[in-house]
Amino acid sequence: MRYNRLGRTGLFVSEMCIGTMTFGQSGGPYAAASGVLQKEAEAIMRRAFDAGINFIDTANVYASGQSEQIVGRALASLGIARKDVVLSTKFEHGTGPGPNDGGASRKHILHEVEGSLKRLGTDYIDLYQLHGFDPATPVEEMLRTLDDLVRQGYVRHVGVSNWAAWQLATALGKSESRRMERFQCYQGYYSLVGREIEREIMPLLESEGLGLMVFSPLAGGYLSGKYRRENGDGRRRTVPFPPVNEQQGGPILDLLEEIATRHSTSMAAVSLAWLLHQKTVTSVILGLKRIDQLEENLKAANLRLTEDDITALNTVSALSPEYPGWMMASGEGPRRAMMESGILSQDS
Repeated sequence: MRYNRLGRTGLFVSEMCIGTMTFGQSGGPYAAASGVLQKEAEAIMRRAFDAGINFIDTANVYASGQSEQIVGRALASLGIARKDVVLSTKFEHGTGPGPNDGGASRKHILHEVEGSLKRLGTDYIDLYQLHGFDPATPVEEMLRTLDDLVRQGYVRHVGVSNWAAWQLATALGKSESRRMERFQCYQGYYSLVGREIEREIMPLLESEGLGLMVFSPLAGGYLSGKYRRENGDGRRRTVPFPPVNEQQGGPILDLLEEIATRHSTSMAAVSLAWLLHQKTVTSVILGLKRIDQLEENLKAANLRLTEDDITALNTVSALSPEYPGWMMASGEGPRRAMMESGILSQDS
């Protein structure tokens, strides 16, 4: 297991993270994505920590708070020292029917951090993340409240999830100009069948030194290949999240199977290994319901794809050209080539 710095901090997190959306029993459309109860969760966490994973990601809305409770109880039951684990949780999604039961207002943030701390059984959160963007609350209000939580010691670092690049850039600018705590990471969807994050968000993360936590790295199990079978079960049967372009997905699955066979491993391991080869990725969140899934995913940490493997996967999953990307690539090409080679092209 390798460890990466979280953004510009001195905190190191494992390249794989325990995702806990499956912990607890949810209702509604996401019921199929849950159902891991205390005993099973503790077995998963024990094996993960034994493998070197020190990073756990949860949220106040996962199974209506059950996920945070299970994580807190498991850490105590397993005897894992608080200093040895990096705890991440999220807020912003609605937690009740009232007008102030969601969003990123000062009132809601302060209420939700108290609840998360209690459920997790800890007096501080290592990484506190906005689960989404709240258009009703001024960015300054969000940032000032989070800055206060860091100064008071309840939170160590802050981050965001599912924001647009312009929203993140705006917040970073305000943090710097007002000397408030800055976001250190971004949690977003990224996979071989979902590379849109590469257009605007990843260049911003690289430019500003933010880490990237990847959720749904297998596109809800799609990249494991199990949905190619008519009897393949899983949450995508009820909630096709994240969306997948099946026309492009078919060739990607075929190539994954070919590479997996060559390396004597699984399609899931190859998919995860491709992500771990991306320099912007800080940690990949593993959505787990069983120990055998964890064992299969752990193989990716030691899987070294060849340059030919990476090139083939990049090609088959490539994004379609989109403005202004294609124009920028054309205009920046000669300058980038000179930066890398030091040679002035006669074509420039």
